[in-house]
Amino acid sequence: MRMRTVVVLRYFHDLSDAEIGADLGISPSTVRSQLARGIEKLRSQFPALSAPSPRQHTEGIR
Repeated sequence: MRMRTVVVLRYFHDLSDAEIGADLGISPSTVRSQLARGIEKLRSQFPALSAPSPRQHTEGIR
């Protein structure tokens, strides 16, 4: 549950590691660890979103 909270506070509320840590009573390094784990979990659940997007060929198109 804490991973989800950290991800939401970072990406939806744009809080820093220190601000998130103060709100949750954890250290900034724990915030970074939880954030990395949360992002990895999201990527594993949505593999199509984590793959690089293909570049479209636009040369010569007007």
